[in-house]
Amino acid sequence: MDHPLISILIPYKNTADFLSACLKSIVAQTYAHWELLIVNDHSQDDSAAIVHAFAEDDQRIKCLENAGSGIIDALRKAYDASQGQYVTRMDSDDIMHPQKLELMLKDLQKYGQKHLALGLVSYFSESGVGDGFKSYESWLNALTRNGDNFKEIYKECVIPSPCWMLHRADFEACGAFRSNTYPEDYDLAFRFYKKGLTCIPSDQLLHHWRDHQNRASRTDAHYAENSFLDLKVRYFLELNHEASRPLCIWGAGKKGKSVAKLLQAKKVSFHWLCDNPKKIGKHIYEVLLQQYQDVEHLAQPQIIVAVANPEAQQEIKSYLKKHDKEAMEDYFFFC
Repeated sequence: MDHPLISILIPYKNTADFLSACLKSIVAQTYAHWELLIVNDHSQDDSAAIVHAFAEDDQRIKCLENAGSGIIDALRKAYDASQGQYVTRMDSDDIMHPQKLELMLKDLQKYGQKHLALGLVSYFSESGVGDGFKSYESWLNALTRNGDNFKEIYKECVIPSPCWMLHRADFEACGAFRSNTYPEDYDLAFRFYKKGLTCIPSDQLLHHWRDHQNRASRTDAHYAENSFLDLKVRYFLELNHEASRPLCIWGAGKKGKSVAKLLQAKKVSFHWLCDNPKKIGKHIYEVLLQQYQDVEHLAQPQIIVAVANPEAQQEIKSYLKKHDKEAMEDYFFFC
């Protein structure tokens, strides 16, 4: 039976409290033909000592030092040193299900190249998981069960950064870690989408995702909200926007205003829709706020929905479907 090598890439920085559990979950994998490229991103705690102790007991673990700084440089260092036919990423504070590598590889061998293996994720935390993470987990897993991840790619990052695997040739075709754009996981998800990869549906819980106060997504400025919106707008204009069709923003709250400013900075004109009678008829950033029903008088508009309230989102989706609008063609939820 064919046993291809899987390269696991891990950057780490000051995660000594969690590294042992992470590494134990990798060593315990039912699929044994893997290599771990683990990169120290200038840790100042006992992380490196923990990693080196594991490496002394298992030659599959290769310890590296980040010559640059940050997650992208560390991932690039790991990938450049890897040799596996298949590539996956892991976070140093998380835990793999024992069959994670085995099941993801099985999916990729079944479906072949141009496919992306995923799995369900579960957040955990010693202090309890907040409602925001629970909501994100539920939304993400619902997409993964059907392989529909890219259908809502403009909402949030639809590919869990430590729970994907793909063929090395496909990873190369997507630019690997050569991009310098943060947030790097969301940028990579867009590049998977751009290259037309297909997500393999999965109903297997394969990854335990740890939340804690020092997570990079909580503390690093690269993961601030404005970085996500900038990425969404940039890829939307590149991949889905049709310049011959009128463009609309639906929503004039914080996110709607942010999207408007980003579009104006790129000199992209748009109609601005809302349902707030206090705003309709007024101007924001010199653009007239129109009632949302005005979208019915536009010829084949494309609509960026920037309304955060979940109930309002459902009402907008129902309204647009009633008027024969298709997701990811006619309308795009940006939150």
